[in-house]
Amino acid sequence: MTKSKTQQYYDGNPKAKAKKAEYDSEYNKKTVSDRVARNAARRALIKAGKAKVGDGKDVDHKNGNPLDNRKSNIRVMSRSKNRSRNNNK
Repeated sequence: MTKSKTQQYYDGNPKAKAKKAEYDSEYNKKTVSDRVARNAARRALIKAGKAKVGDGKDVDHKNGNPLDNRKSNIRVMSRSKNRSRNNNK
């Protein structure tokens, strides 16, 4: 199996390899923390009886901030409507 130019670059450059590992680590932390926040919002709506498990709907954050899980800022919305709304910002 041949290595891509990117893989060859990181193999031959230890500083770049370390920097990439650091970036990947920070990116993964942010991704995981965002997912935890989204799941918390969904659990809050399920507990309040506004959403059901497996209902095929998304939790929408009215102000667009996925980390703002105040009750006044979250609502249930169809996936297509929520995702089209968020892509137009």
